[in-house]
Amino acid sequence: MNTPGIQALIDALPSKSWTQDPDIIAPSLVEWRDKYQGNTPILLMPGSTQECAQAVRLCAAHGLSIVPQGGNTGLVGGQTPQGEVLLSLRRMNRVRDVNVTAGAMVVEAGATLHAAQNAADAADRKFPLTLSSEGTATVGGVLSTNAGGNHVLKYGTTRDLVFGVEAVLADGSVFNGLTSLRKDNTGYDLSRLFLGAEGTLGIITAASLKLFPKPDFVARAMMAVGSVEDAVALMTRLRGPALAMFEVMSRIGFAAVTDNFENERDPFPEAHPWYVLADFEVANAAAGEALVSDLLEGAIDDGLVRDAVLAQSDTQARALLSIREHMSAGQKFLGGSIKQDITVPLDRIAEFFTRADAAMQRVVPGCRPVGFGHFGDGNIHYNVAQPDGADRDAFLARWDDVSETVFDIVDDLGGSISAEHGIGIMKRETLARRADPVKMDMLRRIKRAMDPDGVMNPRVMV
Repeated sequence: MNTPGIQALIDALPSKSWTQDPDIIAPSLVEWRDKYQGNTPILLMPGSTQECAQAVRLCAAHGLSIVPQGGNTGLVGGQTPQGEVLLSLRRMNRVRDVNVTAGAMVVEAGATLHAAQNAADAADRKFPLTLSSEGTATVGGVLSTNAGGNHVLKYGTTRDLVFGVEAVLADGSVFNGLTSLRKDNTGYDLSRLFLGAEGTLGIITAASLKLFPKPDFVARAMMAVGSVEDAVALMTRLRGPALAMFEVMSRIGFAAVTDNFENERDPFPEAHPWYVLADFEVANAAAGEALVSDLLEGAIDDGLVRDAVLAQSDTQARALLSIREHMSAGQKFLGGSIKQDITVPLDRIAEFFTRADAAMQRVVPGCRPVGFGHFGDGNIHYNVAQPDGADRDAFLARWDDVSETVFDIVDDLGGSISAEHGIGIMKRETLARRADPVKMDMLRRIKRAMDPDGVMNPRVMV
C-alpha cells in the first residue's frame, strides 16, 4: 500500500518517469563496493526540469525526503537511499547547446561525463574533466561532489570548469544560472552553492560548462622513481605550462593491475617502487618528444628517474593510462581495502606517506598501504589493503580505527579529509567533529535557509 505522497507522485507523473519495479530499482540501491545498500519506495526518473520540479514540489508537500542520484559511482554513500524517494537524472541527458564563440556548452545533469567530453570534441574543443569512471559518472554527480580528476593540475577542479547551473530547489522552484558570462558582479555567486553540496541544497538539472581549445598533441610518458620524495621532486621539475597531468602509483597497486588484468602490461623490464604518469600538451609529436627528452635527461642524470617510457602511438598512450584507470578495481585482488580520499599541501606529501605508512603498521600490523593519486594537486588516494591471508571482515571492522589515524595525520599537516569524493554518509560525523565550528555553523545555516524541511538528501554532509 502506497502512502498518500507516493500515490500523488504516481498519479501526477507520466508512467515512464517513475517505477516501483524492484528489478529495475535494485542496481541503484547498491554502491559498487557493496559498502552501502539501501531501499526506496519509488524511483523517480524525470525527463525534464519541469517534471523534476513537479516531483520535488509533491515530495515537499507530503513530507517526503529525496536522495538524488547520478551514475551511482559515488564512494561515500551519499547516493544510496535509506527509505527516501530516489530521484535519478538518467533520462535528462541531452547536450542542449555548444557555443564555440562563448567557450561554453550546456549539458543536462544525467549526461555522462564521457558524453560531455565527446560533445566538446565534436566542436573541436576540450572539456578537461576526466575520471576513471567517466563512462558512468554523470555531469550532475561530478558537480555535486566537486570531483577533481586527472587534469586539475592544469585546468582546476570542477568548480573552475563551470559557469553556472540550473537547479530545482527544495520547494520545487527552479534556479536558472545557465550563463556563459565571465564577469557578473550582481551579488552572491549562487551557482557555486550547489557545487560540492552533494544534493543537500537542491538538484542540479543542467550546467553551463567551460570549453577550452583542444591541444594539438598530447605526449604521454610513464616514469619509474624510487620514492615518494623523488616523485614530488620530479613534479616540481616537470611543472610548467605544458604539464597537464601528473599521476603517481605505488608498486603494490601498480602490480595489482598488471598481474591480474589480462590486457594490462608492465612497460618496464624491472619492478620499481613508484611510478609517475604524465601528460604534456604540446604542438606536435616532435615537440613532445623533444620536451620530454630534455626534461627527463636531467632527471635521470640526477637520479630522480630510474627508467621512462614515452608513448609512441595512441594505442601505447591508452595502454599507459589504462593502468592508472584500473588502480581502484585492481585492489579487489588484494582483499579487503579501507579507502581514504585526502589532500595535503604539496610540500607535505612525502611526510604524509612516511607518517601514515608507519602508523598503519601500528594499527594493523602487516597491512599493505596502497597510495596513488593526483599528486599535482595534493590529492592522495590512500587505501589500506588487508594483511595477506587475513580475514576480510575482521580487517574491514577496523575501518574507523584506520580512518581516524589517517585523519589525525592529515589534520596535523593542514590537509583535508575529503579531496574529491565528498562527505556523504561516510564522513558526516567525522566532519562535524573535525571542522572549524564556525564553518559547520555556516554550513548548517545555509542548509536550513535553503531546505528548512530537510527534503534534500537529509542524511548527507550536515
